[in-house]
Amino acid sequence: MKTQKNILRIAKQTILEESKAIANLIHFLDSDFENAVNFIFKSKGRVIVTGIGKSANIATKIVATFNSTGTPSIFMHAADAIHGDLGNIQKDDTVICISKSGNTPEIKVLIPLIKNNNNKIIAITGNKSSFLGKNADCVLNTFVEKEACPNNLAPTSSTTAQLVMGDALAVALLEIKDFTSTDFAKYHPGGALGKKLYLRVRDLVENNVVPKVDIHTSIIDTIIEISAKRFGATVVLDEDKIVGMITDGDIRRMLTDHPNLDHLQATDIMNTNPKSIQIDDMAINALEKMEINNISQLLVLDKDNYVGMIHIHELLKEGIL
Repeated sequence: MKTQKNILRIAKQTILEESKAIANLIHFLDSDFENAVNFIFKSKGRVIVTGIGKSANIATKIVATFNSTGTPSIFMHAADAIHGDLGNIQKDDTVICISKSGNTPEIKVLIPLIKNNNNKIIAITGNKSSFLGKNADCVLNTFVEKEACPNNLAPTSSTTAQLVMGDALAVALLEIKDFTSTDFAKYHPGGALGKKLYLRVRDLVENNVVPKVDIHTSIIDTIIEISAKRFGATVVLDEDKIVGMITDGDIRRMLTDHPNLDHLQATDIMNTNPKSIQIDDMAINALEKMEINNISQLLVLDKDNYVGMIHIHELLKEGIL
């Protein structure tokens, strides 16, 4: 089959066409974009994002991005708006209307109704001369020369351009709001992403057993401690002072170098420079430290006091990696 032989070429061409359309958006950015960002930033209300057809699908994603980056937003389908959902728009809300042509019947009905309530309208459209373009307070131009579809019909490049323009708005708002990773964590408490932003070492070690031996502990008892506590390692203490750490790897190397274990003590095989992390550090920092040093465990300290151990398997279990 002719098409079958050209699948990769088609895919590459599609990506290339859409990438060109996105890159071209830079030339369309002007003071209207700045005004749109300022309208939203200074507004006491929410952002209502509306559209119809594929533009409505893009609108839902833009709403999700706004909400996750600190800009309260809701989606309103343009067709539903003129059949009762117009009540979603409150006095201080800003409306973003997305339409490639800017001339669909639903848009022509909806825009005057929004203007009657004096809400600011931001148009994301590929046709600045359209009904939507002429009646909006700001026009964000997403014109594309052609769709990636070979028939130049299916919304492809145009919807990608709309999506990217929405992302540009969201990121600009994020920047001027000084929206930090801590703020981001508030909106993403679930899943691996949220855990990377809020999970601390303390959350993982507070209920853990604490592997430890004395410097004079025999090697046999040291092995028993490592096996019993299941961290693959133990700290070595001189009274309450940390003087070293022994891992499974140290035990294996010892068995090679010292066939007679009768007189060996913990102090004879310990690593005197163990890596550690503070209990209130972020869990993601613990993972980074393990990766940098190519190790599986870290001692956990509360200031200078040894309070436990964290293993890479705990981070894996939490979905951090």
